Amino acid sequence: MAEPVTLYKLMILYMLDRVNMPLTGAQFQDFFLTREYTNYFSLQQALSELEQAGLLKKEELHSSTRYEITGDGTQTLGFFGKKISQEIRNDIDSFLRENHLKIYEEVSVISDYYRTEGSDYTVHCEVREGKSKMIALDLSVPDEETARHMSSRWKEKSEAIYTFLMAQLMGGNP
Repeated sequence: MAEPVTLYKLMILYMLDRVNMPLTGAQFQDFFLTREYTNYFSLQQALSELEQAGLLKKEELHSSTRYEITGDGTQTLGFFGKKISQEIRNDIDSFLRENHLKIYEEVSVISDYYRTEGSDYTVHCEVREGKSKMIALDLSVPDEETARHMSSRWKEKSEAIYTFLMAQLMGGNP
């Protein structure tokens, strides 16, 4: 049996490998904390050590932190994944199956904003299908309040905006 932190790391890699898309810190917390595998601090330690070792990639947004497995992470899981018991694998698989739609929706529609070199802000909005970008928009806005507002509305408006753009670009009506 692996040491606890080592086991948590392998579980994180296994989860990322099974979904083939990024997962958020909140999604890891949902699994690890509600099933009482570990506490918040041990989970954060495992995530941090995996990132430092280059086994996962971290992307920080204003509203969430997303993690994605790297090639080295996949290779490490291949070598040491057998240390995860079948019972834990089943628990992870069950969690991912039960929450698939929720997980997919949370990581497929992304928005963030940042300050540019001048005094403007850029709002970055994306819709992803797995690791592929279906649409990506960067919009320049004059202030942080506007940027925050537009970023927060992207999740609810992205489908309509995508549909409108596709219809316009294909020459039809939305």
